[in-house]
Amino acid sequence: MRIDRSFINNEFLTSDGETLVAVLNPATGGQIAHVAAASAAEARAAVDAAAHAQRGWRRLTSVQRAGHLRALADALVARKDKIGGTLALESGKSLEDATSEVVYAAELTRYHAEWARRIEGEIIPSDSPDENLLLQREPIGVVAALIPFNYPVYTLMRKIAPALIAGNTVVARPSNNTPSSALEIARAVRESGFPAGAINIVAMTHQTAQSVCTHPKVGMITLTGSVGAGRKVLEYSQVNIAKASLELGGKTPAIIEADADLEKAAAAVVASRTTHCGQLCTAIERVYVQDSVHDRFVELLREHMAARSFGDRMQHPQAMGPLINANSRLNIHQMVERAIDDGARLETGGFIPEGPGWFYPPTLLTNCRQQMEIVQEEVFGPVLPVLRYETTEDALDMANDHQFGLSSVIYTENYRKAMQVANNIEAGEVYINRTPADPYQGYHSGWKRSGLGGDDGKHGMLDFTQTRLVIQSW
Repeated sequence: MRIDRSFINNEFLTSDGETLVAVLNPATGGQIAHVAAASAAEARAAVDAAAHAQRGWRRLTSVQRAGHLRALADALVARKDKIGGTLALESGKSLEDATSEVVYAAELTRYHAEWARRIEGEIIPSDSPDENLLLQREPIGVVAALIPFNYPVYTLMRKIAPALIAGNTVVARPSNNTPSSALEIARAVRESGFPAGAINIVAMTHQTAQSVCTHPKVGMITLTGSVGAGRKVLEYSQVNIAKASLELGGKTPAIIEADADLEKAAAAVVASRTTHCGQLCTAIERVYVQDSVHDRFVELLREHMAARSFGDRMQHPQAMGPLINANSRLNIHQMVERAIDDGARLETGGFIPEGPGWFYPPTLLTNCRQQMEIVQEEVFGPVLPVLRYETTEDALDMANDHQFGLSSVIYTENYRKAMQVANNIEAGEVYINRTPADPYQGYHSGWKRSGLGGDDGKHGMLDFTQTRLVIQSW
């Protein structure tokens, strides 16, 4: 059985750590590898290695750092088949989708390398005629990056590439559901000639991860995960007053106006809800449909949902794949059952299939109400509740009556209604006549309980810096 071990200071550990964690294929339930969780001492060594490396890494010019990032991007592409194949097995994705994720991660890495000559400070007027005020952007130091299971290759590079170009070094903890692809990336790191200690990828238990996040040499913690995980990170950050950047839960609302292209909207909504079995923070999770087109739109949704097959994507690439584990499937199914008990109408799906793997069918619920759990809580699976509304103001009120504010969607051909929603929706992103896709030159930042700080673009990169004011008298 394959055993994956942590990558610290450009070397793979040789010990089996404190425990071996089984890595399972969610499409079959079969074991594909063990990952050796690092001991507390090994995790501390990773932080020490990153802190030592950061002294030299920050002294490189940003252009030199960019050269290392471009070399890493090239190494990722060169290893895309190996990384993608590993990712497909541990995540349930098709080989094509998993390999594409590697290539997209490489493109993201090249994008952040381009910030080398664009990390700008400011010159601020002084009150004194013989004085200059210079505001500089500086690295924070060691960044702890906590990576989720759903897009583990892309999110790993989404975190570490901007941290590195800004002059930081990184200790990354992949999800224990999908650690093997991250440790394949570690091989690309070493092959690219990256300086030792700048990137450390460490498999850990939750307890060991806590010891890393509370290490006095860690200056920033960045997480993509649940609200519960975000609360834990905020607790950890208080120990040393580390900076926290959190991308947390989402419950993307889609508002379907009466003048929308209903066929286009229905196909896009179902594609969003069923991509990677709904395990995507920005996937559409609730739909508000204008009353006059409600029945027709539900009919279209039902047709598209019922036509969406599911199965092992290594054998059936066009099918919808599995959920990540058995607990996730059970929790989702229980939410659906509670919704039905509370008055929701099951239009399609809503059952646990027989056979291996953790599959769950596309599930459509109508007759839902705003305060239902299925509308208020993140499902993170292929379940879609539908609600009616009369006016755009009603739809906005319901969309905003929520704890989350990550992404939002409106389908309409009326630009006034589109701008009304764009200017009043309580979310970090709004997509007009399309579904969320997180362009990496934008800024992915959640409102409310959806997070603090953000990823992508100039502002995502600058989140990995701190400022120094230089007062220069002459």
